[in-house]
Amino acid sequence: MSKRIDFVKSIQGLSEVDLKSRIQEDELRLKKLEFAHAISPLENPMSIRALRQDIARLKTELNKKKVKA
Repeated sequence: MSKRIDFVKSIQGLSEVDLKSRIQEDELRLKKLEFAHAISPLENPMSIRALRQDIARLKTELNKKKVKA
């Protein structure tokens, strides 16, 4: 659980531009993981879920910053 809290604290300090670029990078990583999983099963398929949750956290933080501005 502390890993998630550390992640949230680390993204709170990022600017909107940094958040957008991080979201794009993670979405690309997610596509690659899903593609690799379709071809041959991943060793840890839960990594896909964790990455999706991280993307959602990033989008939530970006939304908060847009609302503040």
